[in-house]
Amino acid sequence: MDGRILEKRQNIFFLLVLLGRISGRETLSLNGLPATGNVTENSSAYVLVYTFSVTLSPSPSEVAPGYPLIINSNPLTKAFRIDPGATHTYKVVTTGDPVLDYETMPNSFDLQIYVNDTAGASDLQILTVQITDVNEPPVFRGNLADQTVMIYILEGNRTPPGIIYQIDASDPEQSQLTYSCTPVSESFTVSQTGTISSTKEFDFERDPHIYVLNVTVTDHLGLSTTRTVIVNIININDETPYFTTKEKVYRIPEETSPGTVVGNITAKDPDGEGIVSTLVYSISPPNMHFSINPFTGVIYVAMRIDRDAAPLRLHPNISLVIRVEDNPSGGQMNEMEVTIIIEDLNDNPPECSFYNFRLEVYETATAGTLLLGLRDHCQDIDVEPSNNEFNFTGLSGLGSNKFTLNPSGSGRIVLIGDLDFENPDNLAVEEYTLTVVVQDIAQPYYTNNIYIYIKITPVNEFFPVFNSPSYVFSVSEITRAGSSIGEVRATDKDLPFTGITYSIVAGGGTLSYTNIFWIDPNEGNLEIIATLDYETTQKYILTVQASDTEKLATVSVTINVLEVNDEKPVCSANTYSLAIPVDLTVGTNIEGFRIECVDRDSSPRSFRYFINSGNVNNHFTFSPSAGSNISQLILASRFDYDSGLDTIWDYRLHVYITDDNLLSGSNRATALIETGTVTLSIKVIPNPTTTTTTTPAITLLIRTENVYSESAWYVPFLITVGSMLLLGLLGYLAFLLAKYIRTYCPPKPKADKRPLKNTPGMYLFLMLLLLLKNKCTT
Repeated sequence: MDGRILEKRQNIFFLLVLLGRISGRETLSLNGLPATGNVTENSSAYVLVYTFSVTLSPSPSEVAPGYPLIINSNPLTKAFRIDPGATHTYKVVTTGDPVLDYETMPNSFDLQIYVNDTAGASDLQILTVQITDVNEPPVFRGNLADQTVMIYILEGNRTPPGIIYQIDASDPEQSQLTYSCTPVSESFTVSQTGTISSTKEFDFERDPHIYVLNVTVTDHLGLSTTRTVIVNIININDETPYFTTKEKVYRIPEETSPGTVVGNITAKDPDGEGIVSTLVYSISPPNMHFSINPFTGVIYVAMRIDRDAAPLRLHPNISLVIRVEDNPSGGQMNEMEVTIIIEDLNDNPPECSFYNFRLEVYETATAGTLLLGLRDHCQDIDVEPSNNEFNFTGLSGLGSNKFTLNPSGSGRIVLIGDLDFENPDNLAVEEYTLTVVVQDIAQPYYTNNIYIYIKITPVNEFFPVFNSPSYVFSVSEITRAGSSIGEVRATDKDLPFTGITYSIVAGGGTLSYTNIFWIDPNEGNLEIIATLDYETTQKYILTVQASDTEKLATVSVTINVLEVNDEKPVCSANTYSLAIPVDLTVGTNIEGFRIECVDRDSSPRSFRYFINSGNVNNHFTFSPSAGSNISQLILASRFDYDSGLDTIWDYRLHVYITDDNLLSGSNRATALIETGTVTLSIKVIPNPTTTTTTTPAITLLIRTENVYSESAWYVPFLITVGSMLLLGLLGYLAFLLAKYIRTYCPPKPKADKRPLKNTPGMYLFLMLLLLLKNKCTT
């Protein structure tokens, strides 16, 4: 790329010079060029190659800035440049990049120098530079080119005499080279071909360990270069190490701290005489309890040693095989066996399988009872008898006066006191806490504390006792469910008091409820859980049980139900539909209707009847109005529709039946009064507008509706039987009526069958019935 740029610039400059000369303006010239200059190879930067000057025209023009310059070279190079000198004088010098080398570069360069002034004149000339050869010293190649060479030779016959290194050197001028070595040694030679050879087998123990050889290479003109070759003699294992330590048995106590020195094993190696030891020590095979310094032979404790644990418990002697080897290892080694005896110490306190014992003893236990044998649960794992014996002392704690160690030191916990909860002297203590010390009999007298928790188990010795031989409670029959009616209470002499549970085990049931009473199992409060009814049951006898989980007691509880007027009068039925003619005679029992009522807790004479609502203009009344359980509905006054006094044709009477007839006026204000109700629907039938002579017919519509108490099971039964009898009676009466009409009232001529306007069927039936009655009477 740079060559193409230079060539392009050269062409441009040639073109400019040519145009200048053609135009006749050749007023600028390079003096001293063309010419030839010389420079030696290996010249550094700024070495002068050639000097020239520039001649300008008489005009006041100057050399243009940056000129003259080298616009091209053949061959291309950057080894030269132009520096300004005196006025209009310039120097061609070397750049030092690249360094000129006669042997590897061209020996001649043609430099094209171009100059231009401010008036536009220019000139171009050639400077030929010749490279002059210079004699250079030889050079080393390979490892010796830039460093000292280290050579290693094994002693003995492992390295026989012969070539150990080949020198690689050359001369830039390709002249003949010679080799030499200093200082002169009988052990090494250097040939004229550069081969370094050993002349003998070396012995590390007798010969020097290092040889320093200064190797020089010289050319034919006497220029030389020197490098250093260092020969190292390597020691080999040709002698067996031997031990110098005589002691082979060592004693140490167990639990010796890791890192403690046991002994020092030493050895020597004939190969290492007079130099730093190169022996390496090891334990073969390795032992987990001991280690050895590989360089000093010192044996250390490597980990905790427990004489009381297997296998040392049975075999306290540890044998170690100590091995010493040359370094580096090459087959020369030696071994010796040492024995280390582990001595027992009293280093373990007595140990127990449990340090917290929990016992349960009945409060009725007698003095002399053995509660616990501690020796069965404790041991000392030390090996020697003097180190593994112990006893028990120091019985203390809450209740220690009720227990003892018998015999002393044996660990047998024996009861000597009374544990009865009911005994006032015991303060009803439920648990005793004792401390016993288990201790070595040898120094350093290791101890451990044992804690014994003795829980006293109560014995149920007494039955619960009620505070009364029997109980009687009275309760109103209208008392609401959930109400309390009384309390039973029992006591138990057993301590600690565990509570008494109450329950009803018999009585208190009816046909509708299994039990209508409930007792609080903890407090003994009796409550009602269902409705009472004096008319059904006046007295309940319950059997209440008190239990302390093991023993039972029972008591009889009588509950008297007090009567209260809580039953309503019940009338059959409580809803009726009636029809009467508008001209019915006053005092007439309407359709023969009568109301019949019963009250389970009141006499028939206690009933009162009155119409509460719907009796407009008071046309209706009951007779009798009080004192009987049967009363008739009577028309009390005539209807007056013509004058407009009456306007209602359909009456709906709400009849109240109360059971307070026998009470005085003052008592009625405070007494409990029950009220029954009956609803009557009465339709008044107006006079017919057209008289018809049709065959009388009877249509009777009766609707009854009864509501009874669920507990009055006999009422539906009686109603069903009565209904069947009534139906039979009605059928028989209908038969007699039809027979009577057929006999005494023969049929008339066929009547006008045109229907009456706005006359319901029921009203027609009643009018015909009245006409028939009057006619038959006449």
